[in-house]
Amino acid sequence: MSANRVRGSSGALVALLVMTAVWGSTFFVIHDLLTRLPVTDMLAVRFAMATVALVLITGRRLRMSWSTVRAGSVLGLLYGVAQVLQTVGLAHTAASVSGFLTGLYVVATPLLAAVALRARVTPTVWLATGLATVGLGVLSLHGFSVGYGELLTVASALVYAVHIIVMGRLSRPGEALALSVVQVAVITLVCSVAACWPGSGRGAGLQLPTSARDWLTVAYLGVVAGALTMVLQTWAQARVEPARAAVVMAMEPVWAAAFAVAFGGERLTIRMVTGGLAILAAMYLVELAPRRRRGDPAAEVHSPPAVPAEETSP
Repeated sequence: MSANRVRGSSGALVALLVMTAVWGSTFFVIHDLLTRLPVTDMLAVRFAMATVALVLITGRRLRMSWSTVRAGSVLGLLYGVAQVLQTVGLAHTAASVSGFLTGLYVVATPLLAAVALRARVTPTVWLATGLATVGLGVLSLHGFSVGYGELLTVASALVYAVHIIVMGRLSRPGEALALSVVQVAVITLVCSVAACWPGSGRGAGLQLPTSARDWLTVAYLGVVAGALTMVLQTWAQARVEPARAAVVMAMEPVWAAAFAVAFGGERLTIRMVTGGLAILAAMYLVELAPRRRRGDPAAEVHSPPAVPAEETSP
């Protein structure tokens, strides 16, 4: 039993790392797309393609209960609102500052879990959270002032943190596909409403990509960085608690920097190396150090990676 749970926790770590690598690749892929396509329109098309992809992949195997529909709707609403807040905030602040402030969900997740759920957060996780935050700051910040865009981005980070916590409570092994389908469908609805909102000042209707290259980019963002990553996160968070998941997810800007250096022509800097090492150290603390210290892999799962049914009951 313990060995199976450890394998599940290790698999969840790999899934989250793959997810953050894909997320990191989007910064490079999306570099010039948003000069031709409004952000909310891109999000609506992206998640619509993610929904279609998941429905086609699951086909007749797709089965879900009303509880799954309710859970997925709540999660999709949270994620969709966070996406809109983040992207609107991005229009009023620097991308580097936005990346740091969005990454504050690493801090917000254990704080909210401790307050709202009375979850016990170990000193090791708090230390890892602090290290990850320092790493995010070193990677991203070149100074900033607090304004409208920054406040919206902080709000998005808080909503992302709530999404991570709720995902940890509602996601169950074996329901990743069904829960993901509902989530991306609701995210599509939220982003479509934001894109077509009458007060947006750019006219009614949804603007679509106009070239094959842009369609391919949006397809990658939807199918790989939308559908696949949603399934990976949903599956992984059924096996690892939210605070640890948030620390691992802080690897996203490290991957983004790596892709920028490898494919975007950027120079490798001391800031990138220092920030990346701090985040890697944080991930080591929450995932690997306890196992080596105890000398027993099974002992690492001191917090249940899968949420027992009785803990999700009201």
